[in-house]
Amino acid sequence: MRSPTDEELMERFLDGAQDAFEDLFARHAGRVQGFLARMVRDGALAEDLLQATFLSVIRSRGRYEPGTRFTSWLMTIAANAARDALRHQRHVDAYSASEAPSPAEAAGPDASDPSLRRHLLDALQQLHPDHREAVVLSKVEGWSFEEIGALRGISAGAARLRAHRGYEKLRELLGELEVAR
Repeated sequence: MRSPTDEELMERFLDGAQDAFEDLFARHAGRVQGFLARMVRDGALAEDLLQATFLSVIRSRGRYEPGTRFTSWLMTIAANAARDALRHQRHVDAYSASEAPSPAEAAGPDASDPSLRRHLLDALQQLHPDHREAVVLSKVEGWSFEEIGALRGISAGAARLRAHRGYEKLRELLGELEVAR
C-alpha cells in the first residue's frame, strides 16, 4: 500500500484528522529545522522557529488551498518565520550596539577557528536574507530556481538572480574560493 502524499495528508488534516498532521510533522520536521538552522544560524532559535512554523500550519490551515504543493506552502511559512526572527534580531543588535560592549564582546569573534565551514556560515549570515535564502535553498536543499520562485512568488529568473548575487557576495567575502560551483 502506498503512503499518502503530503497533499492528501493535509486534506485529511483539514477534515480534522490529527494523525495526518502528526505524519506531516514527522515527515518534514528535520528538513524544516535544518533549513531554519542554516537561515538563522542558531540551533535553539531554529528549534523555536520549527515549533512556530508548525503552529502556524495549524492556525493557517484554513488558508491552505487543496491542490497546492504542501512543501512549498510549509517552506514559505518557515522562511517567513526565519525572516521575522532575523529582522527582530537586527533590531536587538542595533539596540545593543548603542550600548558599551562587554569585555567579552570587545574581544571579537574567536579567530582560532580557521575551518572553512565556520567562515562559510559567517559569510552566509552577512548576505541579504533574500540572497541567503536563495543560496541555501538552491545549493544546500537542492531546490530548482522554479521551486524557489514559486516559494517566494517571483520568477525563476529572479530567483536565479538572487542566488547569483548571493554567490558573488560570498566570493567577495571568502576571497577567491569557488563557492558557487
